Amino acid sequence: MIQVDRLTKRYGSFKAVDGVTFSVGRGEIVGLLGPNGAGKTTTMRMLTTFLGPTSGRATLAGHDMLDEPLEVRRHVGYLPENVPLYLEMRVREYLLYRAKLKDVPRSRRRAAINEVIARCRLGDVEERILGQLSKGYRQRVGLAEAMVHDPDILILDEPTAGLDPIQIREVRALIRELGNRHTILLSTHIMSEVEAVCGRVIIIAKGKIAVDDRLDRLRSESTIVIEARGPADAIRRGLETVPGVEHVVQRKLEGDHAAFEIHTKNGADLREELAQRVIQNGWPLRQLDIRRTTLEDRFIQAVTRETISAEAELEAV
Repeated sequence: MIQVDRLTKRYGSFKAVDGVTFSVGRGEIVGLLGPNGAGKTTTMRMLTTFLGPTSGRATLAGHDMLDEPLEVRRHVGYLPENVPLYLEMRVREYLLYRAKLKDVPRSRRRAAINEVIARCRLGDVEERILGQLSKGYRQRVGLAEAMVHDPDILILDEPTAGLDPIQIREVRALIRELGNRHTILLSTHIMSEVEAVCGRVIIIAKGKIAVDDRLDRLRSESTIVIEARGPADAIRRGLETVPGVEHVVQRKLEGDHAAFEIHTKNGADLREELAQRVIQNGWPLRQLDIRRTTLEDRFIQAVTRETISAEAELEAV
């Protein structure tokens, strides 16, 4: 449903989005996760044709965002982070206005509005003035507006930003329900949001995709934790040369002890080989453990890696 190919947005010498490539299949709920300023909103604004890319392309529901922007808008419902509501209008009045703008046929408008009011649980407030509603209800109205033309794809930017815990739970439950009928791409900087509603996560940092994987696969990964006494740099280099090790991250220093996280290819359990390498070099082994990788672990690793890479590129200029 969504195909993105090397999408880039540059402001002068600054790349807000840098060669992003990914796809989202029919019926998927995919989370675009990243820190503030990572490029999430810029990516979504390009996909919804509200912002033109510097380079790259994307197709949504089979329509090219550059060649067929109006067709893209017909097939996409967009909820921006700050929902642009007309606060003096009533809920049903506003949805009717938006349905007309989205070319919903006159014969279908009433049924379309009734359906989104029911699905977004707005029946109790449909005759209320928007400016009198809580932020949670305004978010629901924004979702209803995004859905009123029955799009194939929903693109939701920070859909629970600023909501209280009860409102967050309600909106997340609604998004899960919507996933039964729509392909959904949502952006957030909140990891628990991705874990609550998404089947797949794309982590973006410094405008680049750092991770793109299914949540169940990420949860099945593991990290080996090792702590030994000796020179940290020498221990790290020794661990990096063990066959099957992908990369080593130094965690902390405590006196003359150094601790590391070791990530292995395909999650292989290399505890025995790593212990042998440490002992052979005469470094007393203090701790050796294995733990499951969390989404938070992958997020921090990805953001740290991209930050270091970006800083290195700046220094090279």
